[in-house]
Amino acid sequence: MAFKLGKEIRKPIASRGNIKTPHVYRKELDEGVKGEAYADGTIAISKDIKPGSSKYKEVLTHEMDHAKRIETGELTYGENYVRWLPKHSDEDGFYKRKDGHIEYKGEWYPEGHPHLPWEALAFQASNKAKKS
Repeated sequence: MAFKLGKEIRKPIASRGNIKTPHVYRKELDEGVKGEAYADGTIAISKDIKPGSSKYKEVLTHEMDHAKRIETGELTYGENYVRWLPKHSDEDGFYKRKDGHIEYKGEWYPEGHPHLPWEALAFQASNKAKKS
């Protein structure tokens, strides 16, 4: 199962403090991709996932974690980069993004890979949702 940041760059529609109720919609996503969070505060969930199911809840929780971090500025992205600036980090925060992969600490990982720190945190959130 893959999760990833959105490919689309959009102007923000969600106001600060409104991320608790982002616009969530269903859409045909790339093969294997279950959800995407976008910089405008919206979240897309694969049409292949039944609304209200435990998988839907898991994907929504994962993407909500991304959306929250995008809103706070901890995570941003563009077509060719991901910027990750967690508090108390000495990393420069910019990582190259190309052809569905992100270069992190000298290695290229597929988008959505749990080794990427922003993904690891989102997987933690979605794993909690699976257990509840």
